[in-house]
Amino acid sequence: MIPAEFEYVRASSVDEAVSALGASEDAKILAGGHSLLPLMKLRLSYPETLVDIGRVDEMTGVRMDGDRVVIGAATTHYDVMTNQTVKDNCGVIAEVTGHVGDPQVRHRGTHGGSLAHGDAASDMPGMALALGAEFTIHGPGGRRTVPASEFFVDYLMTAVDEDEVLVEVSWPSLANGTRWNYQKFQHTSQGWAIVGALAVVSANGSITDAKIGLTNMGSVPVRATSVESALTGVASDDTAGIAAACASAGEGTTPPEDLHGDGAFRQHLAGVLTKRAVTAALG
Repeated sequence: MIPAEFEYVRASSVDEAVSALGASEDAKILAGGHSLLPLMKLRLSYPETLVDIGRVDEMTGVRMDGDRVVIGAATTHYDVMTNQTVKDNCGVIAEVTGHVGDPQVRHRGTHGGSLAHGDAASDMPGMALALGAEFTIHGPGGRRTVPASEFFVDYLMTAVDEDEVLVEVSWPSLANGTRWNYQKFQHTSQGWAIVGALAVVSANGSITDAKIGLTNMGSVPVRATSVESALTGVASDDTAGIAAACASAGEGTTPPEDLHGDGAFRQHLAGVLTKRAVTAALG
C-alpha cells in the first residue's frame, strides 16, 4: 500500500526537530518507523510532514548520570540490549528489550519510539512504570522531566505533545542482588503480548522489595502495587505464599477483550504470569 503525500525533514538537532514540528499543522516524528509507517500505508495516519530524528547525535547512546542509566530516545533496541553499561547497572532493561519484536525490528526500532508510542500491549511501558523511569521532553518552552506515573495518559497517548520530542529516558540503577524476570504470553512468536508480567525483586531469605509491571491489562501500563505489598516479607521458598500474593495481580484492571481472550481470561493470566515471573526471578 502507498501512503499519502508528505513533506520530509531530516533534523540534525533537537531544536531543529522541534522547530520543524511547530512549522507544520500536522507533523510526526520518524525514528524507527515500525509503528508509524504501517499506519501511513493503511491510510490510518496521513501527516503532512515527517521529521526524521535518526541522525540527531544527542538522542543516541547510553550514559550514566549519577546512579541513573540515561538512554537516548533514538538509540536502537539492539544497541540498548547489547550495551554493557545497561547490563551492568539495570540489566532488566536488556532482558525486556530482547522481547521486542524480531531481530529486524530491534535493529531499527528505537528505545524512545516504543515508549512514546504509548501502546500498553508493548513490552517497555510496564517496565518503565514499575521501575520509575523518567522522561526528558523538549519543546518550544524548553525541557521538562516527566515521571513514568504521569507519562502514559491513555491508549496511544503520552505526555509528549505534538510539538515536542522525547529526548532521553532515565532509569534507576538496580542494587546488587536484585533479580528480575519477564513473562510474556503471546499468540504468535515475537508478537504483541496478550498479557505480560515483569517482576523485579530483592530478597534475603524473604522478599524485601518487589516491583510488578503488567503489560496489556488496560489502556495504559499497570503497576500491581497490591501484589508488591503482599509479596514483601514472604519467604523466598514459600511457593504457596508467593502464589497467594500474586493471585490478585489482575484485580481492578480493565484489560482489552478481543479474539485472543476476554477480560476474565486476561485477569487470570496476569496472576499466573506474575507468579511465574516472581518464582523465576527468585531462582
